Amino acid sequence: PPSEDLEESEEEAPKAKSKSKEEEEKKSNKKGKKNEKAKPKPPSEDLEESEEEAPKAKSKSKEEEEKKSNKKGKKNEKAKPKPPSEDLEESEEEAPKEKSKSKKLPPKAPEKVEEEKKPKKGNKKTKPTQNQSRFSALDDEDDDAGSAGSQQGMDYEKQVASMKKATAAEDDFSVSQAELSSRQAMLENASDIKLEKFSISAHGKELFVNADLLVVAGRRYGLVGPNGKGKTTLLKHIANRALNIPPNIDVLLCEQEVIADDTPAVQAVLKADTKRLKLLEQEKKLQARLEKGDDSAAERLEKVYDELRATGAASAEAKARRILAGLSFTPEMQDRETRRFSGGWRMRVSLARALFMEPTLLMLDEPTNHLDLNAVIWLNNYLQGWKKTLLVVSHDQGFLDDVCTDIMHLDQQKLFYYRGNYMTFKKMYQQKQKEMLKQYEKQEKKLKDLKAGGKSSKQAVKQTKDALTRKQQKCQKKNDADDAHDPAELLKRPKEYTVKFTFPNPPSLSPPILGLHGVDFGYSGQKPLFRNLEFGIDMDSRICIVGPNGVGKSTLLLLLTGKLTPTKGEMRKNHRLKIGFFNQQYADQLTMEETATEYLQRNFNLPYQDARKCLGRFGLESHAHTIQICKLSGGQKARVVFAELCCREPDVLILEESFAFYFIFFL
Repeated sequence: PPSEDLEESEEEAPKAKSKSKEEEEKKSNKKGKKNEKAKPKPPSEDLEESEEEAPKAKSKSKEEEEKKSNKKGKKNEKAKPKPPSEDLEESEEEAPKEKSKSKKLPPKAPEKVEEEKKPKKGNKKTKPTQNQSRFSALDDEDDDAGSAGSQQGMDYEKQVASMKKATAAEDDFSVSQAELSSRQAMLENASDIKLEKFSISAHGKELFVNADLLVVAGRRYGLVGPNGKGKTTLLKHIANRALNIPPNIDVLLCEQEVIADDTPAVQAVLKADTKRLKLLEQEKKLQARLEKGDDSAAERLEKVYDELRATGAASAEAKARRILAGLSFTPEMQDRETRRFSGGWRMRVSLARALFMEPTLLMLDEPTNHLDLNAVIWLNNYLQGWKKTLLVVSHDQGFLDDVCTDIMHLDQQKLFYYRGNYMTFKKMYQQKQKEMLKQYEKQEKKLKDLKAGGKSSKQAVKQTKDALTRKQQKCQKKNDADDAHDPAELLKRPKEYTVKFTFPNPPSLSPPILGLHGVDFGYSGQKPLFRNLEFGIDMDSRICIVGPNGVGKSTLLLLLTGKLTPTKGEMRKNHRLKIGFFNQQYADQLTMEETATEYLQRNFNLPYQDARKCLGRFGLESHAHTIQICKLSGGQKARVVFAELCCREPDVLILEESFAFYFIFFL
């Protein structure tokens, strides 16, 4: 009732007047004419108006006040005094009734106050007392805000996940990963990578299912696994940050050769350091300003010099040349334009750039493929002293033994981790396979005994699964694990990765089989590679050609196959001789739009099943038989080429870097 408001407002009026006057003076200076019209009245005016209306209100509200005073006595004694702001709000609520009678105020102001007042009236009708209504309203608002915030956060995460999924789908890939836990969110600035339960599929096949990626800073990991299982795909997803990599970790994947243009090799390496280039550009501009008499540039120039010294800019070119020299670039080759290099040499320039940049996480995919023996030895020694994190995919067992401190094994769509080099991993893996085989045999014996005891196959399987589930739950309690595991499945027999294939035996041919006689050859503008070369093979020859890069190993093979013509001398061969040739550019021999099965059917008129059997003998998985060749991995394409060579029934096989992409267990 108005009488209660009058009593409260009269008690607080002296304090409210002094504060409200200061606030009104400040607001009046800031606000314009529009705000002056809608400006709330100061407490003094409210008090005057309420005093005028008080006699009328008192006569009407005495009876109600006497009834309510008996009920509210205790509550009002305990209630805390209200701050001036609340009194102002209450006096403003009563004001519209009095303003409608008085003609002193402009006509628009009461409408605005009434608009503000309407929602408050609605709230009052549904809530018993003012104090309770205020606290309950605050609680409701907090609850609504919290639920809205959590819902908004969930919607945002769903949007990000859907965007990533849509982007990946364009490239025929899809990625999913568990949401960041609160602990992981706190570790965004950590130097380690810890991703739990991520999945990746490519071309409709699942490559990773609920796998965990654990990379500790400063360790050197070797990623191994059969061809086509997703090693290169994982590296690309890390490099593209399709997975949740901590933002403070800079990642570099060396996979593409440098652009062929007029840039010298050493400059192509130096240009990778964009920060250094920007500082050098600033240095030039600041020096030009100093020469014109602008002394204000001196301080900034000194800071630029400090940053250049901190980044080691003075020794950058020497470092780049040292890396190129280690990768078998001569001084003349280091200053040669990249367009004058083959694809293999441009790949070496790309590798040199990656080593020069020294990212926090360096990822190398088959780095030894295009290197000669001396370059492999140099890279081996260089990476042994690598201080940052390294993740390398390689099929060179010696390289993995020397470089890696840990092995990451891709098996059964998950990643398994082993401390030590490849040799240590191989021993531990073989032991693990033996233990799994024992467990499988034990499970099969139990199933057999249950069936012999009168159980049906279904009952025996169910009972065995239940026993495995109980064992799993027991281990979970022992380890205090919080994550709930899926129901246990029966163990499967461990499969050994074995590939057995043979080339058909050729018919005997009379000599000469294949040879070069009195051959001279050299590329235009370069020193001759061969002079008066004599070389020949017969049906029993097993020849390995070794030597440093640039001496003509690949050229010799091209001369033997007739792809190059000698400048002097001749190549002789048996007229019935069929040559099977495999080189580093093997993919050029394939039709990328066809599937592997269609490719063999078209070239050799094979039935569908025979074509698939041939591919299967060379270790190409069945799902890859019906995928376009352009979507196969490097190792899978190599298998298609070997299947083609087998179908050609060659008399002589000429192989160049033939095992670069083959999984070690295959060899």
